[in-house]
Amino acid sequence: MRIFPLYAPRLIAKHARIFRDGVVMVKHLGTLEFRNGRFVMPQRPLPKVRSAITELNEILTPAPGC
Repeated sequence: MRIFPLYAPRLIAKHARIFRDGVVMVKHLGTLEFRNGRFVMPQRPLPKVRSAITELNEILTPAPGC
């Protein structure tokens, strides 16, 4: 588990890309789980957690045509 004291999406996505499976803890967001290099959406996420996970997965997924 890695603890991030602030929300830095590129750094968090880089960590998930390198380690593929695990958990990160982000201040003001809580614990985020990732499997196979992508973040997993919890059953009932708060709106800010939902938007953060969506943003992180967009960073991890390359845009079509690139």
